[in-house]
Formats: sequence, C-alpha cells, structure tokens
Amino acid sequence: MCWNARRRRAIIFARYRDCPREVFSCLFLDNKHHVVKLEELSNGTIDSAAVYPREVVKRALHHNAAAVILAHNHPSGVAEPSVSDLSITQRLVAALATIDVRVLDHLVIGHAQVVSMAERGQL
Repeated sequence: MCWNARRRRAIIFARYRDCPREVFSCLFLDNKHHVVKLEELSNGTIDSAAVYPREVVKRALHHNAAAVILAHNHPSGVAEPSVSDLSITQRLVAALATIDVRVLDHLVIGHAQVVSMAERGQL
C-alpha cells in the first residue's frame, strides 16, 4: 500500500470510527487517484445504512470520477464485513463499471481497525 493509500485510510478511519450511526461514504478520485471529494451518501441507524447504486453512479458522474473508494463504519465496533456488505459491494462494482468507474476498495471501519475488501480479495 502506498503512502497516499495509507493516508486516505487513516483519514477515513479517524472520521468514522466513533460514529454512533452507520455512515456510507465514497471517496471520489480522478484518473491519477487524487482525491476529488469525500462525500457521505447515507446516514443510517445503529446497524444499517441504505445504499443506492443509482445515487452512487450519479455522484460519480457529478464529480467526473475515474475511481472510487467506498467506506462505511460499523457502530458496533467490529470491522468484519457482513454478507450484505459483500452483496452491495458487488452491486456497486457492477453499476459503476457501466460508466467506466473503478472501485478500488471498500473499507469497513470499526473502533480499532479498518478492513479492506480489496486486500481480502473480496472485490
């Protein structure tokens, strides 16, 4: 993992690790993987947040993104991706592929760690 990736992960971790509600965010990147915008797309409850692929695609187009990093926190503190996390990730990868936007990672933030779905081969 390069320095920029570590820095992005640290910023996302610091921002979302202590949130009392689940928050789904996207980090929109240009074609050189520089950050264009970090945007919260859904604020949910203590155990879920609604994620709509259509809205993620709309925001990616709005920001003219070439790639995205998805992120959400687990207020329980456990960063292990759930079955529904894996399912929505695959739906988002497919939806964004239709407009040539790559999903580089989906980070799940807990109280003490960040789990990278890309590092686990789950993308």
